This record gives sequence, C-alpha cells and structure tokens, in this order.
Amino acid sequence: MSLAPAGAKSERLLNLLIMLLVQRHYVPKEKIRSILYPGMGDEAFEKMFERDKEELRSLGVPIEVGSLDPLFDEPGYRIRRDQFELPEVRLEPDEAAVVSLAAKVWEHARLAGATAEALRKLKASGQVLDESALNIAQPHLMAEEPSFDALWEATCDHVQVRFSYRRASGEESIRNVQPWGVVRHSGRWYLVGWDVDRAEERVFRLSRVQGSVRRIGKPGGYQVPEGVDVRAATRRLAGARIERRLTLLVRVGSGHGLRRGAAATVTGVTGPDGLTDWDRVELVRSADPVAELLSYGADVVVLEPAEVRDEVRRRLTALAGESA
Repeated sequence: MSLAPAGAKSERLLNLLIMLLVQRHYVPKEKIRSILYPGMGDEAFEKMFERDKEELRSLGVPIEVGSLDPLFDEPGYRIRRDQFELPEVRLEPDEAAVVSLAAKVWEHARLAGATAEALRKLKASGQVLDESALNIAQPHLMAEEPSFDALWEATCDHVQVRFSYRRASGEESIRNVQPWGVVRHSGRWYLVGWDVDRAEERVFRLSRVQGSVRRIGKPGGYQVPEGVDVRAATRRLAGARIERRLTLLVRVGSGHGLRRGAAATVTGVTGPDGLTDWDRVELVRSADPVAELLSYGADVVVLEPAEVRDEVRRRLTALAGESA
C-alpha cells in the first residue's frame, strides 16, 4: 500500500514528513519502508530513503535518529515537536527556517489531498497519530511569492533554473542558478544556490524574482556541495536584520497578533472608511512585516514607513491583477 507514487517526489517527501511528525515515538525504519516504500528492493529503498531524508534536512526539517530499544540496534526516526514548532507571530531566523517546507505544503491546494490521504492510510495501518502536530504552520506564514513553488520543486529535483531578478536598485538581470535550498530568514523567503554565470554562491529574495521561473536541463543535473548549510548561508549572505517602526491603523476587534507586540495604541481613530472604529498601533518588527500585514487583509492599513506601505500596495495590486 503506497501513500504516493514513487515518481511523485513532492508528495513522497510530504508523506515522510507527516509520518515522522504526527507520531510521538521513533518510527522504525522497516515500518517506514513498509508504508511509504512498499515493493522496493533493499538497495533501491536505502538510496531513496537516504536521499529523501537529506532533501528534508536541506529544507530545514530536523529529523532525529534514535534507538527504539536500548537492547537492540534498530534505528528509528522522528521529528521532535519542540524543535519544529514555531511561535504564533514573531519568528527568529532559526525557527522560521523550517517553514521553508511546512508553511507551504499544509495550505497548498495541489498537495492538500495528499496530506489527507497520507493521514487516512497511516491510520488504516494501525499507527497512533498526533494530528495536532499539523497545526504548527499557520496560514499567515504562507509564501505568497509566485516563484515559491517552482523554486522549491527545482530544489527538490536538483534542476538548474533561469529567472529575471530585480535588485534593490531596481535593475533587472537574468540569473542562472543551481538551487540549494529555499529558506525563510528575517521574515523573507530566500533562494540559496550557485550562480552559474558569476561562479559563486548567491542568495536571492523571492519577492524580487520577476515573471516565471524556467527549468534548465534534467532532474539530478547537479549536486549540492557536501557540508552546505543553507540556513547559515542565508544569514551570512542576506545581511543583518533591520528593525522597522510601523504605524498602522487596525480595525477594532482585529489584529490581535499586532496588538500583543504594540509599543503604543491610540483608540478611537478615524479610519479610511470615515468611521471611528479603528485604532492607531505602533510597533517594532525586526523582520520584513509585509507578509504578516497582508494576512490581516482589509483590517489593517499601513501609515508608515512609506516603503512598507508601498510594498503592501504593490503586492495587493499584483494579486488583484492575477484574479481579474
């Protein structure tokens, strides 16, 4: 009984992540094999299982290896909740990095069916599950950048990509990159990889990728250098965290996550609709706040700083254009 076809790599990785996350104890290797890799020969299973574990680890998923019984050497695997869980709103870089996989797949329409099917078949096999573990990734952590899917899948498949990239100066250029990982750092999503044309390691903000991402070559066309830590590379190449002081209008009864960290709140402020059921909230964010602010929809209006207000407007305009 297979949870996903062997060729459906994204679903297979998701199934493995689910299996190790929702169970409370180490999962025996043979149990993983019987449920996720049925019918495979010993050598084929070992190669695919090792490759899948490394794919998840390269995306920031902390897979732990341990012994099921001190009297036996059979290895078991799990993902510890205390290492994988994230705070409700504010994320430190190390905590946010693991979202590079989970924050997308739980809410992704194409993989939602695979998640439900994986849980159903795990239950049918007699596994004791902790489904509350799937609540760790909240919708406001979603990656709204259109390039996320293509770059994440290229990372999993080891396929070189080509895309147009806009620098902070506004200049655009074509980049040819061998992706090593997709990581969330300081509130932004980054692609870490080898810039083929510049012959050096580079990091790219997904929000600056313009247009579509083109795959160049076949899967497995390159290997990630041994010992690469994509999270450390992102911290090193993306630069230091910048603190921003935000001034917002927040509709009364909403924006609780913003209010919890507020430095100051003024009630009874006239809002953009001409009514006085808004509050002016001031707070400091060390991460890029745009994705979080967008998650509150029409209940939050950005007043300052201008660059955050303009970026929120730009992304809303782009979304409106896609849905038109």
